[in-house]
Amino acid sequence: MTDAHVTVITGAGRGIGAAIALRLAREGHDLVLGYRADRDAAEDVAARVRAEGRRGVTVQADTTHQADVERLFAAAGEAGLGPVTGLVNNAGVPGPYGPLAEADPEGIRRSVDVNVTGYLLCAREAVRAMAATGAGGAIVNISSGAATLGSPGEYVHYAAAKAAVDAMTVGLAKELGPVGIRVNCVAPGTVWTDFHPDPERPAKRAPNIPLGRSAQPEEIAGAVAWFFSPDASYATGAVLRVAGGM
Repeated sequence: MTDAHVTVITGAGRGIGAAIALRLAREGHDLVLGYRADRDAAEDVAARVRAEGRRGVTVQADTTHQADVERLFAAAGEAGLGPVTGLVNNAGVPGPYGPLAEADPEGIRRSVDVNVTGYLLCAREAVRAMAATGAGGAIVNISSGAATLGSPGEYVHYAAAKAAVDAMTVGLAKELGPVGIRVNCVAPGTVWTDFHPDPERPAKRAPNIPLGRSAQPEEIAGAVAWFFSPDASYATGAVLRVAGGM
């Protein structure tokens, strides 16, 4: 893998994605920051990336649309960053909150589309970009502890989608290992972000977590950064749980 790091991050305008962007900037990555709706938030993250001495460009993209995904990856070359060497598949939506029997079918479809189809389309484009250089690369998928806990009564559909992300990670790692592209996964537990339909959910969940608290986004970002580091050069197909013991 090349020493130059040019990494695409989806869902980079807030929460875990923003924390990953700042951590990778400090680790020497130039970044393409994908966002779906909140341009101001994404531009703020880009400004903070530049303050770390790295280059950062923002791209509005719905990762479920192939044309948007192509535009997201093309931005690296158009901005003069160089060939893409990394991808963080992070953009996600929870969908309806509550028992499955009461969930809106369109909300379920949207959640699965973003959390599974979007990841697959972005990984597909990343593989094409990395294979074209012959220099290898790295993909990190953001899954969830829900993939194995199931999230009963909350969002079973989201848990099912994240289980698919875990399976995708293992399969792609085996498929891409021979061409030097590593694929790994970070599975967070409950994190203090605005992702939750109930903003107090991280506090409410804390008593049931062995470490007694929900995570900060920066704690997830540290795990992602490790997978891009030389220390993880032999790690592929791994699903790293960062969930406080859950």
